[in-house]
Amino acid sequence: MEILPIGTVVYLIEGNQKIIILNIGALVDIEGKEVYFDYTGAIYPDGLDIDNVYYFNNEDIEEIVYKGYIDESHRKLEDKYLKWIKKTKRLKGRTKLN
Repeated sequence: MEILPIGTVVYLIEGNQKIIILNIGALVDIEGKEVYFDYTGAIYPDGLDIDNVYYFNNEDIEEIVYKGYIDESHRKLEDKYLKWIKKTKRLKGRTKLN
């Protein structure tokens, strides 16, 4: 599984607005359970609006419009995140898309 870098712009399944990835590996409390999502995003080009934050996973992405910057730091983060996913006892959050 590839983890997209921060700054990547995507369309989600059945989406009609571009979403920019702002964060990787968000932990969210849903109904008293802490779950994780691959990404936190915001509407592009508006950016972060605290009232309109999107949590989504790789499987929710329909199209990559623009891929963000990748360097050694991103590769290290991707490696740590993928290892963390295998070890974590947390459930992966589910969206209405999957």
